[in-house]
Amino acid sequence: MEQYKIEMLGIRKEFSGLVANDNITLQLKKGEIHALLGENGAGKSTLMSILFGMYQPDAGEIRIDGKKVDISDPSVATKYHIGMVHQHFKLVEIYTVLQNIILGAEPTNTVFNFIDMKKARERVVELSQKYGLAVNPDAKIQDITVGMQQRTEILKMLYRDNDVLIFDEPTAVLTPQEIDELMQIMRNLKSEGKSILFITHKLNEIMAVADRCTVLRKGKCIGTIDIKSTTKEQLSEMMVGRKVDLNIVKKDPVIGNEVLRVENLVMADRIHKKNSVNGVSFNVRQGEIVVIAGIDGNGQSELIYGLTGLEQVVSGSIKLNGADITKASIKKRNESGLSHIPEDRHKHGLVLDFTMGYNSVLELHDKPEFSVAGFIKFKDVAAHSDKIIDEFDVRSTQGSNTTSRSMSGGNQQKAIVGREISRDTDLLIAVQPTRGLDVGAIEFIHNRLIEQRDKGKAVLLVSFELDEVMNLADRILVMYEGEFVGEFGYNKVSRNDLGLYMSGAKRDQVNAIKEGTTEA
Repeated sequence: MEQYKIEMLGIRKEFSGLVANDNITLQLKKGEIHALLGENGAGKSTLMSILFGMYQPDAGEIRIDGKKVDISDPSVATKYHIGMVHQHFKLVEIYTVLQNIILGAEPTNTVFNFIDMKKARERVVELSQKYGLAVNPDAKIQDITVGMQQRTEILKMLYRDNDVLIFDEPTAVLTPQEIDELMQIMRNLKSEGKSILFITHKLNEIMAVADRCTVLRKGKCIGTIDIKSTTKEQLSEMMVGRKVDLNIVKKDPVIGNEVLRVENLVMADRIHKKNSVNGVSFNVRQGEIVVIAGIDGNGQSELIYGLTGLEQVVSGSIKLNGADITKASIKKRNESGLSHIPEDRHKHGLVLDFTMGYNSVLELHDKPEFSVAGFIKFKDVAAHSDKIIDEFDVRSTQGSNTTSRSMSGGNQQKAIVGREISRDTDLLIAVQPTRGLDVGAIEFIHNRLIEQRDKGKAVLLVSFELDEVMNLADRILVMYEGEFVGEFGYNKVSRNDLGLYMSGAKRDQVNAIKEGTTEA
């Protein structure tokens, strides 16, 4: 009989009448990378939260090295050398990166019994360099990009020398290059004898790095298969119960009037005290999808903050349908025809303690269709929310009354996408709209973005996913260190060249062209 490092046998977990895990068995071998695949809300994160001690199972048992254990809370999981990188980061925003990594495992000076920050810093820097996880130890979490927050979470787990590593959607916010690096990190950890559970929606990653894969669907275990003996098509069909086609066929764009014009926009970088966006100019017209491609941390976030009013611009101008909105409030921009699917769904997308119904009308609650004399029309709000839930397949336990915090990350994302698209505005700004979504949901969201474009809407998309960029873009703007270093029409650039522009490898060539010292 084969000895497993971790066994989860007959696990059941129910929340308010919804069965999240229904008699699931998962077995992890020592030195194995085991993928856990399933749709949004299939029960993957719940199952891993049970293993990490955040939830207690209603039935079933957990065994470590063949012995039954009771993991009553995360501190017990840590004692068993189980670590977890959460899909929704568990970081203290006002603390620095270094403070978050060592929190709860602070090294102390044996003589004076105080926290040895020098020793902690040396250890974190060593891990950062060893695994290629570049972070600024002194930056506060509230000031860094989502990508760096993800790297902080991974370092927090590695800092504790865990033997069983749970990665819950670890690549959802990483760039293609960072994903490749993480895949290599996982291989290295496996070679060191670590056992890895890897939750992902990305079939390419499973095929590249996993040894086996367990597929969940609607809380049930569909099966466990060896990766060497399967295909992406078989995995996707197991996951969603039907064939999925991610090969997008687009009609040629019908370009209309200019909707957005940005000229010489400059945005400040609060951390490094320099310009994060350095004088960029571009436009977006009716009937096209313009994609801003690039590696995370090159000014994309700050650019979008400037366009949407989340931060003030240093200089430059922003015009929407010809009207200057450079200094307009967020509400004024929304009313002028701008929708925004934000990068951080928790910080800027949802009020987590509000219901799905309230979140569906965040920008519309004071409109006549949803309020009268200052009072909310609850039936109309519920009807609006139910329509979004139905059209965008948002899985929620209590419909419009579901608290947004209780929903899975993917369903939270679909709720935001549904809300913003349903507002029927002239300009849709979408930042990583498919982050954390399964292949079926990605297919759905991509088709809805194409649908908006074909209706004559202007779509500005920020994406770090090369496949998404190549599939959706009518025009591609490549951003590197706060500037646009390349602009390409549909099918006018290869994946390889696009990656080189994103990494800055072609910047000198671009600058030479601008200065007229060489030919394009």
